[in-house]
Amino acid sequence: MSGRRRKSRELALQLLYQNDLAGTAPEEMFMRTEEYVLARPEVQEYAQRLVLGTLARRDELDAKLSERSEHWRLGRMAAVDRNLLRLALYELLFEEDIPDAVVIDEAVEIAKKFSTPSSGPFVNGVLDAIRRATFGPRIRAGESA
Repeated sequence: MSGRRRKSRELALQLLYQNDLAGTAPEEMFMRTEEYVLARPEVQEYAQRLVLGTLARRDELDAKLSERSEHWRLGRMAAVDRNLLRLALYELLFEEDIPDAVVIDEAVEIAKKFSTPSSGPFVNGVLDAIRRATFGPRIRAGESA
């Protein structure tokens, strides 16, 4: 399952990046992005859920990111990092079946793959600060104290 979820997250990041830079409508991205079209149905389904959820709540996500990304306005962030943070924050706040640590670890690994060497620690710091400020020391099913 986690391999499919990782592929979905990576695909969602590519689509969000495309939307951010070119303003491409989601329906058009889903039809015209080869990686999406060729992906397995379960990868497509989760990627689409992440993209549509992130875009629907982008203003809310951006407000939270702006509060916690000290010294970094969203417009100054690398586009990959900005969209990865939006995606991971959406998943952290609204995909309740996924443990916080998994969301953050996945975002860090994707940052290492698609962005700069300093992106992993940056993404980790921002997401963890938001998680602590929003939830405190909460524990979800599957996590230990």
